[in-house]
Amino acid sequence: MPNENGPPNGNGSNSGYGSRMLTYFLLLLAAISLFSLFAGNNQISEDIFWEAVRNGQIAQIQIKEKDGVILGRTKNNVSFYVKVLTADLPNTSKTLREKGVRVQVVGDGFWDYILPWLPTILLVLAMIFITRSFLSGVADGLGGNGKNPLGFLKSKFSSPSEKTIKTRFKDVAGVDEAKAELEEIIEFLRNPDKFTRLGAKIPKGILLVGPPGCGKTLIARAVAGEAGVPFFTTSGAGFVEMFVGVGAGRVRDLFEQGRRNRPCVVFIDEIDAVGRHRGTGLGGGNDEREQTLNQILVEMDGFEENSGIIVIAATNRSDTLDPALIRPGRFDRQVVVPLPDRKGREEILKVHTKSIPLAENVDIAVIARGTPHFSGADISNLVNEAALFAAKTDKNAVEHEDFEKARDKIIAGTERHIEMTKEELKQVAHHEGGHALVAWATPKSDPVHRVSIISRGLALGYTMQLPQKDEYLRDKEKLTAIITVLLGGRAAEEVMLGIQTTGAKNDLERANAVAREMVCGLGMSESLGLLTTKESNGHVVFIGKEIFSRDKNSEATAAKADEEIKKILENCMRQAKDILEKNREKMERLVETLLEKETIESGEIQKILSDS
Repeated sequence: MPNENGPPNGNGSNSGYGSRMLTYFLLLLAAISLFSLFAGNNQISEDIFWEAVRNGQIAQIQIKEKDGVILGRTKNNVSFYVKVLTADLPNTSKTLREKGVRVQVVGDGFWDYILPWLPTILLVLAMIFITRSFLSGVADGLGGNGKNPLGFLKSKFSSPSEKTIKTRFKDVAGVDEAKAELEEIIEFLRNPDKFTRLGAKIPKGILLVGPPGCGKTLIARAVAGEAGVPFFTTSGAGFVEMFVGVGAGRVRDLFEQGRRNRPCVVFIDEIDAVGRHRGTGLGGGNDEREQTLNQILVEMDGFEENSGIIVIAATNRSDTLDPALIRPGRFDRQVVVPLPDRKGREEILKVHTKSIPLAENVDIAVIARGTPHFSGADISNLVNEAALFAAKTDKNAVEHEDFEKARDKIIAGTERHIEMTKEELKQVAHHEGGHALVAWATPKSDPVHRVSIISRGLALGYTMQLPQKDEYLRDKEKLTAIITVLLGGRAAEEVMLGIQTTGAKNDLERANAVAREMVCGLGMSESLGLLTTKESNGHVVFIGKEIFSRDKNSEATAAKADEEIKKILENCMRQAKDILEKNREKMERLVETLLEKETIESGEIQKILSDS
């Protein structure tokens, strides 16, 4: 379906092209004139001039009597000019003719007056033309019709027709609850009378909230595709440019296009780029962002009830949005698009493996269970990486082993074969074996899936744990188990080898982060109790209609929090060392097997650690 409100095909672009060419031509003429004015002739003194005349080097002379200027050219084709007294010009002319020099005496013609001013005139004309074109572009919606020669000021949104929106709800998997909430929006776009006859008002705006890669943009496209309406899409960052007021102009342009093509869906991705709390910063950039946000608020207020325009926005930082943006009457409804659960991951895998030949040993349910916390984008990447692994080995179908390799690559990084000494390999084996043994002996710890001393990414080895089911809540015992397993590698180094290495750096950082969250954010410490001391990054907290600002913690409170964090870490470290002391023989067998095979799977790990 062509856009009836846009410029005819070719006209807008040809007009813009011609305008640019005229601008470039005027600038080029100005540059040439400047060059010819200042670089054409060289000024010389009278002494040098008369010496050249006596030596017969002058070929041609032109005398301007009024200005007292002699323009000349040597026999070597070098141009010059010399200034002399006006009273001496008649004698000069006579002397030059006697020397055999061609002399021409001229007055002040038209070009003698206009040439010195020509560069200035051309530059002024070019600036007037550019300014008029710019103002014309602003008046027409900041260049939406192609008249603005400054292309970066054009509205940056795309508006494919309904025939190009091929995405449907069948292409969106793993977010059944979100799709159910959007069904009525689709029904309204298809049949608005069904709602208006009962006085119902459809939400003006839908805010899709969820982690990156969970399909928020895909869902928005599917809504437009299911309803068969135009889909206008842009991003929050696309509104803001270097000029103040550009963002507000682009917002007006976007919503004007929506009004002309209703019913339609207007989608703003990453709206937090312009929708953050107002008044939390200073400077011109912040002022421009706030102007853009204010224009979005005004445009959404200007919608008539049930106007046929549905605004959908997406963000993964809903906590930073301005309250005026998410109040009823603007973004009335928030639809959560979370990470998919096991069933959702299985459905997403089925969607992405439709066009991929799978071997008989591939079990989609097993792969879904082994990919906790994977988003839809992660699963798409997993399937693609598995297909690449299969193609590298010239297989006719993707096997389960390829999915395992792809998952390891995504989680732990690309496998690297680096040369290490026997002593270093022994240290890495003890470190990774310590993680595995402590995880096996710690209650509420996730089962160990694989242990390897083959380098991946930045790690010299890795221990992979996979939960038996998706977890939505973690208690204090579970968090303590996580810290204990993280410290198992350092504990093994100290207990079994009596050393400390740099290999525990990332483990210590993660263990400290979990412990700090327990104390400062979750109220899981004895001395601080329910007092949360986690900094809020300067964000204000809205409770009801009251606005509270977060003050910084006192030094005494911060010191007490540090003591509690240290206490948790020391208790977990003590527990990990106790486990290793009691299971020295099992640890030694595990290390020997690691040094021999380099990688051990879950079944063999259980067999080594379960034997008494």
